[in-house]
Amino acid sequence: MKNNSQDIIKSGKSKNFTFTLPESLVEKIREYAEEKYIPSINYGVKEALTEYICSTDREILKESMSRAAQDPLFMKDLEDCMNDFKKTDDESCYTEGK
Repeated sequence: MKNNSQDIIKSGKSKNFTFTLPESLVEKIREYAEEKYIPSINYGVKEALTEYICSTDREILKESMSRAAQDPLFMKDLEDCMNDFKKTDDESCYTEGK
């Protein structure tokens, strides 16, 4: 996963693209646009793709973390890091309650 989905969405660059979609799907999004539930068909498609990409990115991250949890070296590094920050974490927890 080279780019973060939020970076892709915020890039500001647009490109025309042609899709083949079921007629029922096209009609439904057209209805939403005509009835002003969404600003435009393009907006609805962009929102749907954005949601799908973000969801897929979350699944990819979840799978990666699951694999990493099985890696003894990764877990040792994580434990070492947690130990390195234990004192400051403990101090933070102590002062938050005041």
